[in-house]
Amino acid sequence: MLLLEFLNYRFMKRALLAGNLVGIVAPLVGVFLNLRRLSLIGHALSHVALAGVAIGLFAGFFPIYSAIIVSIIAALAIEKLRRDYADYAELSLAIILAAGLGIATILINLSQRSAGIQSYLFGSISLVGSRDIYIILFLTLIIIAIIVKYYYGFFFLAFNEDEARLAGVPAKPLNIIFMIVTSLTVALSIQIVGTLLIASLITIPVATGMLLGKSFKMTIFYSIFFSLISVNSGIILSFYYDLASGGTIILFSVLLLLVVIFIKKVFNIN
Repeated sequence: MLLLEFLNYRFMKRALLAGNLVGIVAPLVGVFLNLRRLSLIGHALSHVALAGVAIGLFAGFFPIYSAIIVSIIAALAIEKLRRDYADYAELSLAIILAAGLGIATILINLSQRSAGIQSYLFGSISLVGSRDIYIILFLTLIIIAIIVKYYYGFFFLAFNEDEARLAGVPAKPLNIIFMIVTSLTVALSIQIVGTLLIASLITIPVATGMLLGKSFKMTIFYSIFFSLISVNSGIILSFYYDLASGGTIILFSVLLLLVVIFIKKVFNIN
């Protein structure tokens, strides 16, 4: 069938596999970020990830490796600045975001390979190779394992960090671990969604899931469900119409959010 033509291409199979892995971990991490009102961390780290990609292109090595390293360093810096500016936590995000964007701009201008940067900005299904699949799968398993291991600690911190501390939750190390998990999520999403749109995949499916979820775990379930629909629909649409995969994925996410809002209002569903 012509409709299933995309399954005849290896790069599409790789893109769908990578996309589904990203579609699971992005909202999984995003639920905790959004409940802590830290969704802007995704934006800050995505700009830093772009700087990491630019470093890789400039130095001539695999951009995802440098994006992972730079994102982790930035995540730790955000957590440190967040503690130093406890009353003005958003300052840490603004500082890191500005630094990342500044570094990226300079290195993109200096790099002779800057022509390929657009694929990393908006995502490209053709970017995903066999090596990338192994990296994304490895990072996905690490992220899921960490969240499962520290689930209740992250859960308590998401709702009230001060009460979690009083209850004996080791907030400082868990915050550091969670920031590293967030940075890994951003880094592994680059090729599918692009650095400019990663934060949207972390937040929009979660916003949709929160409209339907009656409990924390159900919110996670719905968030991942809508994320996977968006990712698969977006990747397939990008194949047939030669569009940037990141843009199509995010537009599907927004469309699903609007549909859920409309249905809830029309049928008065609480």
